[in-house]
Amino acid sequence: MYRQYFGLKYNPFDKEISTENLFLSKDMKELDSRLKYMLDARGICLVIGEPGSGKSTILRKMVETLNHSLYKPCYLPLTTLTVKDFYQAMASLLGETPAYKKYALFQQIQNCIQNLYYEQRVTPVIIIDEVHMAPVPVLDDLRAIFNFKVDSANPFVLILAGQQHIRNKLSLNTCYPLRQRITMRYSMQGFSADETIEYCKSRMKIAGCTSEVFSPSALAAIHSVSGGFPRNINNIAVATLMYCTEKKLLTADEETVYQANIETGI
Repeated sequence: MYRQYFGLKYNPFDKEISTENLFLSKDMKELDSRLKYMLDARGICLVIGEPGSGKSTILRKMVETLNHSLYKPCYLPLTTLTVKDFYQAMASLLGETPAYKKYALFQQIQNCIQNLYYEQRVTPVIIIDEVHMAPVPVLDDLRAIFNFKVDSANPFVLILAGQQHIRNKLSLNTCYPLRQRITMRYSMQGFSADETIEYCKSRMKIAGCTSEVFSPSALAAIHSVSGGFPRNINNIAVATLMYCTEKKLLTADEETVYQANIETGI
């Protein structure tokens, strides 16, 4: 309904927007740059951020732009698994028919990674999302399964992405060997106030809006309420557009943003 009211071609704050039209904050550009570095350096990378901070967006961008003749992306979003279930999921992602026994799965995964890298000249890029939910035994086994040539080679890129409390698990003594092997860490900070303004304006413009729907005070309120995290910004902006449509308003101010989010319970 609000799309027709404001003359929008599509929802400007849709998370499924193409990577070509992504707005990249300074924070997201930095992560993108570090991930590109990891593709060359290989090894284990840890990406930390609050829910909706943009981690998955940048990971999606990276996967979509990978040269598949040089890299094999494997994305695992489900981490609340037993060690054996985790091994089976890994084997499947690598294109293998999972073996039955844990040791056979271990060998299968390692052999596949080494075959890809040394024989086919393809680097496996393994992304484990929501890693903060992974049981400690899975984290402990990560160190073992990604140990090649007596820990002297990295024929892979392993990206661990999760929320802040993954730090607590990694601080445990049993996870110390894995923590030691993390060669790059990055913590997402969210958008600055100026980036929130630029983001909202650019999203509306790309969707076909020709007017300034969000006033400066509305944009400041959106940043304040959202904390600068993209998912929150999207939800708050859409709620505001819906409220404006309902109340027949063409411009949103600070009070409009607050009222819209009270009514939608965000």
